[in-house]
Amino acid sequence: MSIGERDSRAAILDAARLRIEAEAQAVAAVAESLTGFVDAVALITAASGKVVTVGVGTSGPIAARLAHLLSTTGTPAMYLHPGDALHGGLGAVTSGEVVLAVSKGGNSAELNSFVSLAKSRGAQILAVTASPEAALARQSDVVAVIPQTDLADPGGIAAMGSSIAVAAWGDALATVLMQISGYSWSQVLAAHPSGAVGEKSELPAALPTLSDPA
Repeated sequence: MSIGERDSRAAILDAARLRIEAEAQAVAAVAESLTGFVDAVALITAASGKVVTVGVGTSGPIAARLAHLLSTTGTPAMYLHPGDALHGGLGAVTSGEVVLAVSKGGNSAELNSFVSLAKSRGAQILAVTASPEAALARQSDVVAVIPQTDLADPGGIAAMGSSIAVAAWGDALATVLMQISGYSWSQVLAAHPSGAVGEKSELPAALPTLSDPA
């Protein structure tokens, strides 16, 4: 291997490390500033219905992942794409439910249209956003603010670190709700019979319980 090839490989690894470190910093910033988190927990525990997660662009898969993890850990949830919801899927949203809307900028037209209609159907709105002054936040009952670090997203455009930060926030939400509800690992496994998880013969230690803030 030539010196030039070694330098090229080193530069590639350095670039990869810088990206991973920037995303780690974005997650760490969330842990230091959980604005609205307890209110988000209280909104969900007080609700009589399920959680409906929504998001467009990169926020869509993050919202879908959160719906899956909430259901897995004992908080019934589903994901709706706002565009599809405006073509009939809105019928899945009923009074007593919480719409958890993920949007970095908070001004996506189709997302805000869906949120407005969901609110008119009796749902409460939880915004997870980096923009607490944007249109989404203004029509939400609770706003959970995801802080932004300078290097989280390359060019301030590609939603990389910011989406990882929201995913970490959602993981914390799902775990805390499980600790409040007392949903057990045996219940998790009963709803997860397939894959490596379904083959587990021993239960993990129970998570510490938490009191409901609602």
